[in-house]
Formats: sequence, C-alpha cells, structure tokens
Amino acid sequence: MNHWLMKSEPSVFGLADFMKAPKRTTMWDGVRNYQARNMLRDQMRVGDQAFLYHSNCDAPGIYGVLEVVKAGYPDPTQFIPGHDHQDVASKPDDPRWYVVNVQLMRPLATPVLLETLKNKPLAALNEMLILRRGNRLSVTPITAAEWQAVLSLEAKGSKAKR
Repeated sequence: MNHWLMKSEPSVFGLADFMKAPKRTTMWDGVRNYQARNMLRDQMRVGDQAFLYHSNCDAPGIYGVLEVVKAGYPDPTQFIPGHDHQDVASKPDDPRWYVVNVQLMRPLATPVLLETLKNKPLAALNEMLILRRGNRLSVTPITAAEWQAVLSLEAKGSKAKR
C-alpha cells in the first residue's frame, strides 16, 4: 500500500463535503498538473491511503484519512463544454487528465496543522514534501514513516484536548 497527501481548499471540496457525499466518496477531479496527473494515473492503487489536507484557509493542515476506492481513469470533466475543468485540447481517445475515486475513512480526532508539521517535532517529517518551499502539488507521496509520524501527532493532539 502507498500513502499520499491530497490537497484541496475546504471551500472547494473539504472534509464537510466528504461528510455529506454519498458513501463519503468522490471523484478527485480537476487536477491540472502533469506530475500530479501521473501519480493519479500511474501510481495510485485501490487500497492506498491518503491524508486530506486543507490548503488556502485560516488553519491549513491534515483533516482526514482517505482511501483510494477506484484507480486512475480519465477525468470526465475535461470533456464537458463550459465546465471549469474543461480542456479543449484533450481528446476522449487521448485524454490528458486523470482522476481517482477516494472515500473518507475518518476525520482526524485532532487536525494536524501545517504549523505543527513545520515545527518538525519528529525526524520522520524532515523530508515531507508539503514542507518544501515552493511545493504546490495537489497530490504528493507520503512515506510510511511520515504517515506514522502524522498519526502519532494526531494521537498527541487528541490526548491534549482531554
């Protein structure tokens, strides 16, 4: 199993939207970066897990755990005339953009905020891509050590709330 971090603005599609979605599942559409597209198309597999990361908000950070429930397939929104994600240069017989379907497995008991991640309380987080200057990818791989480190920060934050 691989691990990922998937970024979305909560005002576009966030934790609250997942909670309302049928079966807490959605197509992860609108990715328009070739590197992120390649990960969706070529590397993400059913059963992979991802952190739901809220960006461009007052408290950016990790808010939930997702699971890939359908592997990469062409993003249908690229072919819808007038859609925000339409790409007139993409052709159905040679699609440019891909999606995966993801399901919210659970919200984090306590969000792990970017501020906490930046403080690098655990050595395992030193190379986390989300912390690199200039990284704007909406999909990034997470190592097993990074995955466990974030989950341990959730547990620590949850104990502190009691």
